[in-house]
Parts: sequence; structure tokens; C-alpha cells
Amino acid sequence: MATQKLYAGVKLREIRGRLGLTQKAFADKLSVSLPYLNQMENNHRPVSAAVVLALAQEFGLDVTELTVGESERLVTDMREALADPVFTTPTPAVADLRLAASNAPALARAFLDLHRAYRQTHERLASLDEALGREDASLRPSAWEEVRDFFHYCDNYLDAMDRAAEHFAASAINGKTVESAAQDLLRRSGISLHYSDKAPLRHYDPHARRLDISARASGPSQRFQLLHQVALLTQNDLLEATLDLARFSTPEARDIAKIGLANYFAGAALLPYRAFLAAAQEVRHDLERLADIFGASIEQVGHRLSTLQRPGAKGIPFFFVRVDQAGTITKRHSSTRLQFARFGGACPLWNVHRAFEAPGQFLRQLAETPDGVRYLCLARDVSKPAGAFLAPVRRYAIGLGCEVQHAAQMVYADGLDLKGRFEPIGISCRICERTNCHQRSVPPLEGRLRINPNARDILPYEIA
Repeated sequence: MATQKLYAGVKLREIRGRLGLTQKAFADKLSVSLPYLNQMENNHRPVSAAVVLALAQEFGLDVTELTVGESERLVTDMREALADPVFTTPTPAVADLRLAASNAPALARAFLDLHRAYRQTHERLASLDEALGREDASLRPSAWEEVRDFFHYCDNYLDAMDRAAEHFAASAINGKTVESAAQDLLRRSGISLHYSDKAPLRHYDPHARRLDISARASGPSQRFQLLHQVALLTQNDLLEATLDLARFSTPEARDIAKIGLANYFAGAALLPYRAFLAAAQEVRHDLERLADIFGASIEQVGHRLSTLQRPGAKGIPFFFVRVDQAGTITKRHSSTRLQFARFGGACPLWNVHRAFEAPGQFLRQLAETPDGVRYLCLARDVSKPAGAFLAPVRRYAIGLGCEVQHAAQMVYADGLDLKGRFEPIGISCRICERTNCHQRSVPPLEGRLRINPNARDILPYEIA
């Protein structure tokens, strides 16, 4: 496979701006000419190996910043959007999409916003209840999707929030746990804490200064909800400043994002960055041992592993996903080159779907995506009982994985033949390039079809 050239002009300009350097000063530091730097910053030339080395040596830059991040996510999202049947012209080549994502990321995001608005309009018109006879049926952006994309494009790592949570966790000294530190903070603030069988998962009454948490929830859930409320009470200025910078389009999106940011703080306080990273490396990313060490759930641990992207102290780049029994993706975060479909479900060949068939077990899979990248994938079911007879049980499956070159750092790679067979998986049938997939649900938009009425194989057509 040919080595892909690295075009990272937007990222170079961002790094230079962060350092407060002029183009000439930056070029001098990198030992290149001013015209050469200008060409790299405008993606007329790829970033050379010598420049990558100079960035690492001169500025201590984590060079993975140049290769993993918004650009690949934009390419994947644009490919999926362009696979929509509304586009009748041939889909642009991946190389062209990469140039668009690198040179004009704002334009790429605007295109995705436009496509999302089109889909929302189409879905509303398909529903008579929404399209006919209602005065309030005007198009509104989906607040949920807007917030999801906010976390998606910041690598699911928020440095200021993460460090604030780590600072709070550091206050749990002299044998105290983070939970007891949170309880002490509530007492000092004059807030009473109650665990009740009749309470919802969490309810705070600001007038009575009373916090109720469900006694039927699991220990990790109780701790998480306690820390969520601590975030709302002690980090409001930071939450609001982050929301101001995000510039959400609706009050609903801003409110949903505030919950997401408080959740981020809670997870980062329960699993503080440096302590959690060190423990993860020591136990070789054994999720069960990490859950036991930190008093967290398997899902909380898996999610946290996907956020360990602090510059200068990065962990293994993981992807994390949660799906329901219908195959719908309800959470998705990726620090790897693997990106998830924005609409619909995940590839049916992925082991995360089989987790429901093996409750309580970790399933391992060596998988390869159409771009030739190989991954070690884990999957496990997660049940969330409501704590009473006949109460509904929420069931999900979580998936966690990394590129195979990191697999030796994971206990789950033990006993696997990392040079053996890798199962082919994809992202979405509409943009998957595979021509011989027995689980394909719809034809790929990028391929021509050959249809022979006198012959039938697994699929009723062949992909040229």
C-alpha cells in the first residue's frame, strides 16, 4: 500500500497561531524557507518528515495532532452525506474530499450542516403529522445532533474541563475518596444529600438545597450523578464559558451541551487523567480491573479510555461506541481513523452486535476496514436494571477498539494471532467499497451495478 502524503496546512497554521509566531519566525524554527512554509500551510506541498521531526524536537509537539482529528472525521462524514441518493452526480474522489477538509474545513462543515437540514426537512415532510395542519411544524435544527457533533469534532477531549476535574479529584486526600470529597463539598455548601428508593436518578432542589439520588441505582451511577451535580454547582463559570465559545444555534442545544459538559466533568473526576492513564497502562487496559480500582462501571471505563488525548500525555487512541438492540448508535467517540456513520446503524459484521448473544462476556475481533487499517475490537453487553420487579431494563452493547499496532499493550490481545485473518467490516453500506459483502443491505452509491435477471447469488446484483 502506498504511503499517504500528509497535508496538514490548517493544523500548521493553527499551531503557529497558538505559538504566536510569524510565518518567517516559524519557518526559521523549522529550518525551511518562507515560500516552502507558505506552500505547506496552503496544502500546495505535503508536510515533510523533516518538518514533522522539527515540530517534535523544537516545540515538543505530539505529531499525532497532524494526522488524527477533524480532517478525517470531515472526510468520513462528507462521504456518507454524498452517498445520499439526492446527489445524482458521481461522488468526488476521496483525495478531493481530503483536500476540501484540509483546505476549507469551515466550508466542509457548512456542507454537512446543509445536508443535515435537508434530511430533517425530508423526514418532516415524510410524516403527515409534522407536515400537515400544524402551525409549529417549521424546520428546526436537531439540538441533539448539534451537541453530538460538538463533542465529535473536539476529539471528545476538553482540556480545561478535564484539568478542573483532575484538580477536584486531587482534593480527595488523606484516604478520602472522590465520592467523600464531593459529599464534604455539599455539606460545606449547606446542601443535604439523600439516597431514596423513590427518587429519580438525580434531583436537586435549589430552594430547599437538597440533592436526592436514587438508592436503587448502582454504586458507579450514584457516584457519577453526585459528581455531575458538583460540576453544576462548582464549575458553572467554566461550563458557561465553554458554551459561549461553542455558539450553539438554539437554547435547547446549549442546555443539552451543558448536561454533556457536566457529564464530562463527572467522568473525568471519577477517573482522573494521570492516575487513570497510569493504572490503565499498568493493568494493560483490563476494563474489569480498572472498574474495580476506581469504583466505576465497565461503560464508564471504556468511555474514559477514548478521551485520553491530552497533548503531551496521550494514551492509546481508542474508539468507543454504544449501540442499542436495534443497532442504532447512541454514543460514538473516536480517536482513531475509524469513524462511525452519522445516520443509521453500524456495520452488521462488527462484533458489537453479537454482544447481546453472549451476556457478561467480552468478545474479541480482529477487523479490517476498507481502507486497509486493522483493529482489535472488543464488545460487551451492558444492562441497566431499574431496581424493581417488572421495571424496564435498558440493554446496550459497547464497543472499544484500537489499531492493531497498539494491541500488545492490551490484555485482550493475549492469545490472538495478530498476523492471522482479519474480518472485513465497514462503516455504512452506502459508502462501503466492498463488492462481496454477504450482509450488504443497500448498494454503494460509488459503484455501478450489473444486474443479470437469469442469475442470482447472495445479492441480486453485482457491483462493478
